[in-house]
Amino acid sequence: MNYLAIDTSGQNLTIVIQNENGIFTRYDENCGVSHSKTLMPETEKLALQANFDFNAADFFAVVTGAGSFTGIRIGVSTVKAFCFAFDKPILAVTSFDTIAYNVDSGKRLAIINAGHGGFYVAGYDGDAVSLSPRYMLKDELVSLVGEYEFLSPAPLPFDIPSRVVSVKDGLIKAVAAKYKNATRDLDSVAPLYVRKSQAEEGRK
Repeated sequence: MNYLAIDTSGQNLTIVIQNENGIFTRYDENCGVSHSKTLMPETEKLALQANFDFNAADFFAVVTGAGSFTGIRIGVSTVKAFCFAFDKPILAVTSFDTIAYNVDSGKRLAIINAGHGGFYVAGYDGDAVSLSPRYMLKDELVSLVGEYEFLSPAPLPFDIPSRVVSVKDGLIKAVAAKYKNATRDLDSVAPLYVRKSQAEEGRK
């Protein structure tokens, strides 16, 4: 399987390439405000390291959210451009997939800190989504303790049983599980916004 996958949905940048030479990854922390500047140079570096032939890719994958509104748009538009330029299918993976697929089975809740006391969450039971992506406050989240195993890419800001997992490893596993969903309908892949941005909320 040959592919390039990009995740710009959060403060960190994750790039994964898999080809006949193996799996190559790039993970940069705390570059969320500079995705537009770092994404292409880092992609080019990793492609050179992996000897990755864009024309030989089976598909290109992108994390569609939830997360940073600007980061998601950058990632989706970049991967769509690759798909258009090289005439390849696109695979959409959610931020919740990159968290949940770190655990192979069972009921687990993928949690992303949305800031300002809120969280983006989605529930999984095996490979199926059992709780659709939504925004929750702490009290709602706590009410699910015992029903799900809590998974998050960073420690939660309060004392609650949870496991910190790798979005890089989760992205690799999610792509391996979902690659058959790649499509040539680029318009069908759009950013996943669980709630309106602060700017949009302020215009109400």
